Amino acid sequence: MNRAVKIGLAGTCTALLALGGIGTYNILHGLASGSAGDADSRDARAFDPSALSSTPPSDAEAVKRARAFLDGWSRQGLDGAAGDTDVPGTASQALRDYADGLHLKKLSFGHIVSAGPSSVTPGATKVTFDVTAQVAGGTWSYPSAVAVLKSTNGRTAVHWNNSVLYPGLGDGQSLTAGKLPAGAGGTKVAASDGRTDLSGFASLRDIAATIAKNAKPTGGTPGTGVAVVDAEGAGVKTLKVFSKGRPAVVRTTIDAGLQTVAERAVKDDHLQQKPAGTVALDWRNGHILAIAHSGDDGDIAINGIKSPGSTMKIITSAALFDKAGLTPSSPAPCTDSLMANSQLFHNDSGVRANPGSSLAQAFTVSCNTSFIKDGFHHLVHGGDASALNDEAVNVFGMGNWSIGGGVATTDPSIPPDVQGGDQAAQFIGQGKVTATPLFMASVAATVRGAGFEQPVILPGQHQETVSRPISARTAGYLQSMMRNVATSGTAAPRLGGLVGVGAKTGTAEEGDHTNGWLTAYNSRISVAALVEGGSSGVDSAGYVVRRLLTGS
Repeated sequence: MNRAVKIGLAGTCTALLALGGIGTYNILHGLASGSAGDADSRDARAFDPSALSSTPPSDAEAVKRARAFLDGWSRQGLDGAAGDTDVPGTASQALRDYADGLHLKKLSFGHIVSAGPSSVTPGATKVTFDVTAQVAGGTWSYPSAVAVLKSTNGRTAVHWNNSVLYPGLGDGQSLTAGKLPAGAGGTKVAASDGRTDLSGFASLRDIAATIAKNAKPTGGTPGTGVAVVDAEGAGVKTLKVFSKGRPAVVRTTIDAGLQTVAERAVKDDHLQQKPAGTVALDWRNGHILAIAHSGDDGDIAINGIKSPGSTMKIITSAALFDKAGLTPSSPAPCTDSLMANSQLFHNDSGVRANPGSSLAQAFTVSCNTSFIKDGFHHLVHGGDASALNDEAVNVFGMGNWSIGGGVATTDPSIPPDVQGGDQAAQFIGQGKVTATPLFMASVAATVRGAGFEQPVILPGQHQETVSRPISARTAGYLQSMMRNVATSGTAAPRLGGLVGVGAKTGTAEEGDHTNGWLTAYNSRISVAALVEGGSSGVDSAGYVVRRLLTGS
């Protein structure tokens, strides 16, 4: 019986060679070695890798050597197969690792044909073939190839590298079958509902990828299949799935519904395709509910570091209340222009001079000269030139935040030692003062929640605290003033009529254009938006913020 099988196989090989190597070459594990294969292996052992022929092997020579190699490999005569390569010792161990890692039961090869000169290995002839492997969990098939070299003594050998085992398999990588390893199937980064995949939102794809790499997922069950693993056994890539598992999940604070609104908001038709960024927070706990951006400048919602304009008057007012003892009814004369440290400052168009203006009235109409005058008089000349920085850091939490998951954000800045015109410009959010929509959303949240809660995107992430929480008195003053801005001030054209809303607009000069800002809150969320090139805060960022506050 065994003799008949041997003869049949030898006859099949002869027929296949006569047909130019076209067909299926399938020798099952457990059959004895054929005499032709043994002869080929002896030929390969005489191969001299130090004396390569300048002429590639012919198609027939290359197919013959490849068949001898695949014959030994299919029968798991691994030392014999390794002897058909140019580095037998390395090949022998790699072939054993292949069999062990896949829990190989049966291996067969088909369609073994020459593909002509190799474009990768100089002086070699490429031979292609199909692989069918019965491994732990199922049957896996894939196309592969080897390069066959020839030495000057006329002997041939398969050129060995990891790609012989599987195309593209890198150094230090190996194959495994059965339960898929961690990392091979990816991690799902989800919204707070645990179901919505954040990678489905255009603005969150990069953030989701970063979190997937850095955060620790929970739950999930592994599937089965074939995968590439690294030297430590960690999954690199899934090649075949026999049974699907359930991916591990990293649950974030993102509100899927609000994120959908935010994605639409930054592309509102009123913005005329200007780059925009917005962030929404739950002001009760600092949870980031939405991050969205548009344009080609990257994620300007969390990294768009720009002068925030008059939205900074929230912090300026807080400093005047806390450090100078002012109240909303304190005098804050509004003049058309003001010279400060040899620099002339003016108001936005539409702001009327009001010599009898109070601080609350100046805040409502966003009078620049009022805040510069009061800032200089009560803070700079009062001996506290770094008051704005102190208020921002110690009350509003300005600093180096980590929102979680390795997601990078750009820190805001209010230098404590500015000089010249910047010393006046800081009180109206210009000069060297910079912020992001993320920070300004947090400023509004601190006012509404009567306390700083550092923004985070992962629940349970460490949150920085402040050394001097906002006082109930200051929070109350700011809430009243921001409410007036929304109902009858600069934000009223967009936010008037909305219940429980407080807001502050901002228009910041930057080179030859302006940027529009608006930050606001309602009974549930705080929001900030930046529109690059916006003519004013209300007529650019106002459209974005309204959508988020109304959820439409």
